[in-house]
Amino acid sequence: MVASAAILGAAATTGAIAAAPGAATPKPAPASQTMRALPSAPVEKVIVTYKSKAAEAGSNTAAKSDTAEKAAKTGEKLSFERRLAGGGALVDLGDSATKQDVTEVMAAFRADPSVASVEPDIRAYATAVTPNDTDYTKQWDLFEPTGGMNVPAAWDKTTGSGVTVAVIDTGYAAHSDLATNVVSGYDFISTSADARDGNGRDADAKDEGDWNATDNECGTGSKASNSSWHGTHVAGTIGAVTNNTKGIAGIAYNAKIQPVRVLGKCGGSSADIADAITWASGGSVPGVPANATPSKVINLSLGGASATCPSVYQTAINGAVARGTTVVVAAGNSNANASGFTPANCANVINVASTSREGNRSYYSNFGAIVDVAAPGGETRRSTDTPGTVTTPENGIYSTLNSGATTQSAENFKPYQGTSMAAPHIAGLAALLKSAKSTLTPAEIESAIKANARPLPGTCTGGCGTGIADSAKTVDAVTTTPPAGTVFTNATDVTIVDNATVSSSIAVTGRTGNAPAALKVGVDIKHTWRGDLVIDLVAPDGTVRNLKASSSSDSADNVLTTYTVDASSEVANGTWKLQVRDVASGDTGYINSWSLTF
Repeated sequence: MVASAAILGAAATTGAIAAAPGAATPKPAPASQTMRALPSAPVEKVIVTYKSKAAEAGSNTAAKSDTAEKAAKTGEKLSFERRLAGGGALVDLGDSATKQDVTEVMAAFRADPSVASVEPDIRAYATAVTPNDTDYTKQWDLFEPTGGMNVPAAWDKTTGSGVTVAVIDTGYAAHSDLATNVVSGYDFISTSADARDGNGRDADAKDEGDWNATDNECGTGSKASNSSWHGTHVAGTIGAVTNNTKGIAGIAYNAKIQPVRVLGKCGGSSADIADAITWASGGSVPGVPANATPSKVINLSLGGASATCPSVYQTAINGAVARGTTVVVAAGNSNANASGFTPANCANVINVASTSREGNRSYYSNFGAIVDVAAPGGETRRSTDTPGTVTTPENGIYSTLNSGATTQSAENFKPYQGTSMAAPHIAGLAALLKSAKSTLTPAEIESAIKANARPLPGTCTGGCGTGIADSAKTVDAVTTTPPAGTVFTNATDVTIVDNATVSSSIAVTGRTGNAPAALKVGVDIKHTWRGDLVIDLVAPDGTVRNLKASSSSDSADNVLTTYTVDASSEVANGTWKLQVRDVASGDTGYINSWSLTF
């Protein structure tokens, strides 16, 4: 069967994009392997470790007395704050201590023969820094808590190193924000007229343009249009060069992009696309040299109408998956059931619907039971706006492009909308996962992405899979060794209300005796400015154990961690509660899930 496939992203928008009014400030994200200069924070406390035979080593009273003695000696206002887990004494100098004051206090403690060591209580900072790419603030799809995909928080663990992603699309338009991440690809367009390069298949994946000069040129009802440079836009979302003080940040910015050209004038044929899938994944294609850098992820932001998946597609996809390559496909832009479009309706793919900045299904996105997951695809206009207009460019997906109307001209950046833009978000995430854990199979990658998605904060009529993919949560899931034991979980969302207390319950049954001395409490809370939250574990008998205190200086988002609690005095069976109190106004969120491991 020979079919024609078209790109699944909207036509290029016009005009410069502006940052969205009131857009959220992007959260810190790791960028390079080096750390920026640290701020010069004042030292307000010192840690004093006494020799094991000294009275102060085991007596807080003696340590307080010694602190008072050193205060009198130095003239500083010192106070014993608390005993540390390692045995040291934390001594507070106050917030007005100068460097000279600190030096004098430390010298006084060091001169004491009962003191083993004294050191400043220094500040530590996240090794992550915000990418310095000039247009990063326009990439709401990466970092905004409502419609974004929580990408920056995943970069502490993986940036895609060692993984090649094939973008099977229109080819590559030269772009300095991509160039160093691009490896050699191939042009699979077999018809010279469609390829516009004077020949058929060759080793040059250059995008020669996919413009149509006149209406009906590509079939009845087709419209004249400029070149889209679609493959280059898709590639930027996945692997744009990051921390190069220009342009945008790629989701898997240390991965490699392999452009594979299948779409030219009037789209592309299923025969060419199927061969491209095979070649990109390391399979053999008659008459084509072997791929020197096989891809472990393939992005297919293309499709056409078909009630069934053509066998030529399914055979190629099955072969790619068998070779260990994850295949990601756009659901389609017809606001219809994705089952009527291919390769979205093929098996062994990750089928991706599109969501808006508000977290709704994009008005154009296909839907249905065969959709696996959703990702940001944007909306450069509202559904009620005139088709072809661009009224909300700030709500599109901003990426690498070319300014040429037909043939290539100067490089640029512009926002597009489409499931074509949603799919590369998932392809980028798949690359992050494969880089973080190289043994993952395509099935395991798909399962992890789907299992760790979050519910759409907006609406999706018709079905958007398991929700919006969450990059950080998915990466954490595949890189964290689950604790041994029986796990009890509550994954029902509970809204956290400002200046109020909410709780989520887990009924533990089938256990004998008491809870363990190292009870694992897994917590997944979505909440901006997590310092507002106080988190407690409430045992069946009402005993409260604090897991997290509030902090006015902790401005980071979300609580995603596992606490260890000594609950050995509690009967295991019964109703346990995770109690969350929001002590301030202005930031909101919800308990996403929590668990107890016995």
